[in-house]
Amino acid sequence: MYLVLLAWGYVVVMMAIAEALSPQGTVLGAFFTLLLYGLGPMALAIYVMGTPLRRKARRRQAATASGSGAPDGRAEPPAVPQEPRIPPVREEP
Repeated sequence: MYLVLLAWGYVVVMMAIAEALSPQGTVLGAFFTLLLYGLGPMALAIYVMGTPLRRKARRRQAATASGSGAPDGRAEPPAVPQEPRIPPVREEP
């Protein structure tokens, strides 16, 4: 799909150049051709194509936030501190 957008961008740039170099055309007309035929529709197409990625990211963020109450984002509770297996050596006074 990005290849189609690239090709459309090429066509629009060529249209803008033809508008600017035409005897009846103006640079302002070329600018609006580039803006309204090129950047506007291409931005809309990229936004629509990115919708599934944004939806996945939103679901992943919601699952991470609601899945655990821990501030570090882990699903399991932290380990309980255990008694040391080897008692510390105590020196006699």
